[in-house]
Amino acid sequence: MTDTLPDRIALDELALLLDIDGTLLDFAPTPREVWVPPSLRKDLETLHGMTGGALALVSGRAIADLDLLFAPLALPAVGGHGAEMRVVRDGAVAPSGAATLDLRLKRELAAVAELGPGILIEDKGYSLALHYRLAPDMGDAVRDAVAAICGRFPELPIVVLPGKSVVEVKLTGFDKATGVARLLKVAPFAGRRPVFLGDDVTDECVFPTLAAHGGFGFAVGRHIDTAEGYFSGPAAVREWLGTLPAAGGIDRPKTTAAPAESV
Repeated sequence: MTDTLPDRIALDELALLLDIDGTLLDFAPTPREVWVPPSLRKDLETLHGMTGGALALVSGRAIADLDLLFAPLALPAVGGHGAEMRVVRDGAVAPSGAATLDLRLKRELAAVAELGPGILIEDKGYSLALHYRLAPDMGDAVRDAVAAICGRFPELPIVVLPGKSVVEVKLTGFDKATGVARLLKVAPFAGRRPVFLGDDVTDECVFPTLAAHGGFGFAVGRHIDTAEGYFSGPAAVREWLGTLPAAGGIDRPKTTAAPAESV
């Protein structure tokens, strides 16, 4: 792939990679309560076809969870922060080979929910997430408790991922960047220019990897130095996706100096 980034990428030349929560979908009080607009399903299905199948969801959620959200679509995906990958639509999920999170650690982390009502546990196998969107005043307590627990397991290869009203503990050795890199090695994604959209701390590792493949990224909801463009929020992203079939491609953003408006 050339080192020169193009000013425009046609749909049949790109790999469109999309984070979910906070990027495609608005946050909800709990992960299960997010809503997928029917128009978004239609636009994703259209773009999946127009990109020759090179559209993938990139999420911390498990791929099985993504399928429930976007049913009847079963799109290519990187799930579990890179722990899982599915390339062919309706194809099998290929795990990263990572083991599941240690059961002793999971039990201790689950006990953090006893700090107060509104702290929700999400066990993804490769990781465990503690959501406190329903208890925003408990953020510091949750983070401190998770740090203390993880400190008692120095022998385990784990990392703590802070996010928007969530703290997640996962195994090391994979993340969204490694998942995207794995995806870009196989058809129909191989040889294409990736365009990635993401909003959270766990998405930041992907943006610096895109230029090597002749691609670029867009931050959502906040400024990220390594992203080249910016959207104000998921509604702006959904509106933009709806315009892509007629536009036939994606223009490289001119600047991210003033992240006050959507591209």
